[in-house]
Amino acid sequence: MGLFDKFKEVTRKVHEVENNIYHEKRDYLEIYERNLELEREIAERTEELNDANKRMFTLQHIWDMMNSSTPLENVLEAIVNSTQGELGYMHCVIIRKYHDDQGDYMHVIAQSNDGLIDRLNNIMGAPGIQTRRLNYSTESVFADTMRQRTIIQTKAIDLSLKAVLPELSQETVNKIISNQPVKSVIVVPLVVQKQEFGWFCVFSAREELAGVEMDFLGLFAKQIEMAITIADLFQAVRDQAVTDALTGLYNRRYFEEALGKEVQRAKRQQQPFSIIGIDLDYLKKINDTYGHVYGDAAIKTIADVLKSNARSVDVPARIGGEEFNVLLPGIGSEGAMVAAERIRKSIEAAEIDTVGHITGSLGVATYFEHTENVEELLELTDQAMYTSKREGRNRVTLAKPVSETYWQEIAVNTFIDILSKNKIPKIKHLSKELCLKLQAPANKNESSKEALYTVADMLNKLYNPVHSPGSIKNKVIMAVSLAKRFDLPKEDIDNLRVAVLLYDIGNLMLPDSLLQKTAPLTDEEREKIKHHPLIASREILKPISYIQDVLPIIEHHHENWDGSGYPNKISKDEIPITSQIILILDQYFALIEPRPYRAKLSNKDAIEIIKADAGKKWNKNLVEEFISLIEHDIV
Repeated sequence: MGLFDKFKEVTRKVHEVENNIYHEKRDYLEIYERNLELEREIAERTEELNDANKRMFTLQHIWDMMNSSTPLENVLEAIVNSTQGELGYMHCVIIRKYHDDQGDYMHVIAQSNDGLIDRLNNIMGAPGIQTRRLNYSTESVFADTMRQRTIIQTKAIDLSLKAVLPELSQETVNKIISNQPVKSVIVVPLVVQKQEFGWFCVFSAREELAGVEMDFLGLFAKQIEMAITIADLFQAVRDQAVTDALTGLYNRRYFEEALGKEVQRAKRQQQPFSIIGIDLDYLKKINDTYGHVYGDAAIKTIADVLKSNARSVDVPARIGGEEFNVLLPGIGSEGAMVAAERIRKSIEAAEIDTVGHITGSLGVATYFEHTENVEELLELTDQAMYTSKREGRNRVTLAKPVSETYWQEIAVNTFIDILSKNKIPKIKHLSKELCLKLQAPANKNESSKEALYTVADMLNKLYNPVHSPGSIKNKVIMAVSLAKRFDLPKEDIDNLRVAVLLYDIGNLMLPDSLLQKTAPLTDEEREKIKHHPLIASREILKPISYIQDVLPIIEHHHENWDGSGYPNKISKDEIPITSQIILILDQYFALIEPRPYRAKLSNKDAIEIIKADAGKKWNKNLVEEFISLIEHDIV
């Protein structure tokens, strides 16, 4: 190959190398540019992912709060503050729609804490927007979102502001919207269980929002709606737990809890409180004459009177049957008497279809003034109420100092006498422990009544292993309510209370093998069991002088209305009504508890059995009143 040819060959190879370098450079440049684009895309996706994680974290936080006992207002505050702070909005607010005699209006129920709302309130002056009644205009963005059930973003901030606060001058509106970062408002409708609730509003520094952002705001709205639904369900369950089904007033359980808290407050602040006791007059006569529907109407009427006369801090409650109590925090006896008289007049003024006017007997007692023992306070209220009833009804009586031995003192002393003297050999090993339990409530802060119930339950458990703790207390409550329906005097009711605690104590003298036998009893065994009322009244209790008036109640608590009972086979009005009350309660609780020879029955089945024996075991009137008591669920 000549020199020229060699030169051409070298030139060709140089060009070839240059071309390769050029193409590789171009490839490298393309790769570099693609890498830059990829990095930008990764950064954008990372930012979107971070935003999504923030939103999901916020949603999880809200969900956790919703599934706890956190109050609704706290959940809503968390939602608006999380949305504003974590997701970068300028301000967030939840507005609720209301209706009254003047028409529809709106009110702020939750808003984020930020400089924007502070600025708005400073410009508007008092009151702040959160306490103002906001106008609802059918031409506003709020009405549009609710009609369309869709999210709307608006840049017309001035028009939205003017719609809800038409009283603001244009100058004030201009001042509010100028020199501030908000460029748009996103309005999200809130619909809870198909009912228009309100709006979730987000103030943004951006004029345009991404579709994914709208999606997340929709999710937040669903969370708000769910939080409100859950809160409503919790409230409904709570209301059912603490309110009386017939009247809508608080029940006995809630009243007792509120009373305990009020005692602590009164001691801490050295401030009195009072209790008004109310008993509907002649309920039995109303039931007998017109039927239980009208009796219920009379009870509801008193409940309505108590609701309309109560302050926001008062606690009106249905205690059972036709009895009501009203707790008056911070009120002395003078103020309580005025309130009680106002209630009495309102009851008297009320008129019920067919029945006409009704009346109530009222009693008043005051903490500190009459006693510093809450059990005594309730007893004094009860005594004053029944003084009103004995002295002619339809009147108010102020409690008087204690002048007689309380029934629970008699019961405590009776149990201590039985235990300390070892009258029942079977419980000798428990005597010291039970005596101490009964003596402990010498401290005024403790309840002798609760100690009595506990000891009675423990003794019942010894001969009846399936005995339900708490049933003794329920029996006493129901027995007293039944006795009051028959207008029994206080002395008879107090004796009945003691008798309910002691009527089956004779069973402790019988062999366990007999009481817990699963096979049918022999005639001889049945006769031994029938002897237990006499064992209680004549062997165990007769030597105790101060309990003699209780003995006939216990001795006859197994006598049947038709004379087929035991031990004396007396019938009808020969049987003390208090003994009949114990018999029907004893039968009912025996039926709804399991026994060695059968499973427990439902309340409904137990009532059917009791109905079947009306006129045989029990007075028909007693059965009617008992069933009415059960149906009203007073315990």
